[in-house]
Amino acid sequence: MVQTVPNRGSVSRATMKDVAALARVSLKTVSRVINDEPTVNVELVERVRRAASQLHYQPHLGASALRRRDGRSSTIAVLLEDLSNPFSAVIYRVLEEMSIARGVSVLGGSFDEDPQRERELTLRMSRYRVDGVIIAPASRDHQYLRQEQLAGVPFVFIDRPPHLLDADAVLSDSRVGTRDGVKHLMKHGHDRIAFLGDLTTIFTAQERFNGYSDALAIGGLTVDPRLVVRDLRTVEAAQAAAGALLDSSNAPTAFFAARNPLTVGTVRAIRERGLQKDIALVGCDDFLLADLLEPAITVVAQDPLAIAREAATLLFARIDGENGPSQKKIIEMTFIARGSGEIRPVPSPSLR
Repeated sequence: MVQTVPNRGSVSRATMKDVAALARVSLKTVSRVINDEPTVNVELVERVRRAASQLHYQPHLGASALRRRDGRSSTIAVLLEDLSNPFSAVIYRVLEEMSIARGVSVLGGSFDEDPQRERELTLRMSRYRVDGVIIAPASRDHQYLRQEQLAGVPFVFIDRPPHLLDADAVLSDSRVGTRDGVKHLMKHGHDRIAFLGDLTTIFTAQERFNGYSDALAIGGLTVDPRLVVRDLRTVEAAQAAAGALLDSSNAPTAFFAARNPLTVGTVRAIRERGLQKDIALVGCDDFLLADLLEPAITVVAQDPLAIAREAATLLFARIDGENGPSQKKIIEMTFIARGSGEIRPVPSPSLR
């Protein structure tokens, strides 16, 4: 008898029930074949696979996770600030490659510093029964994840630590990195160093401002509020802020830009005024083409590869059963001198 393929229309997907009907086997047999159980008759395996191929059937991974004895979905979530940012993009790519090597899929998402979006997206991923979550959080209260932890979902925080939640974390040494970058400017003769920073609510942004303050104190200087602009999120905002400082009566001779978009905005403001050989600049986080500008941009660079590898190692260890105390890994930042941070201050007209 000739078997006909069920008419599924243009939008519906084939189900295990359709495969079972075409292969003339039970639904349980199809399930066993799909899950590679070794006890199925070879002839039945071939019939099921032939039917699945004919119907273009794809297993429902979410549903199959519910049937697995260990409850795993072979899926993790990676939730970052902005997947389009070079720093986040490198982290995601490394995590994806390490996951694929384990046969694990990755679901990605961005928060754009929105705590509510963080909460909604994280809980939604948990409902997909992901095996674990790597997260660079936007919020300052993570108690809402305790129920997920109790249900067996491990969390690894990166770039920012967890608050009111005991979980693993992988962080850059932002305070020390910034301190070293500002000290470098001071060693080259600068005592009017402007600081451009991200949102004051972000842990990392606060740590970088603390590093700036530390460096000035070490050099016997105090923070001049007129040289500090924070809560900057975009290239355009940084460009406007840096331009206003350069045009002021208390213009800085150097800048520390605490995030790569802010560095780009500062470069634009400096070049607009033809001051690229007169104003020093150190940026936090490297960015594409920073080494090809003239002068090339001196940066204090995070190590997204090391952050991603440590985070993946911690998460997969938890998924595999590690239940020891939470761990906190600190990744050192790297200072890269390229030219812009080595410019000495131009003497004032009265001293020339």
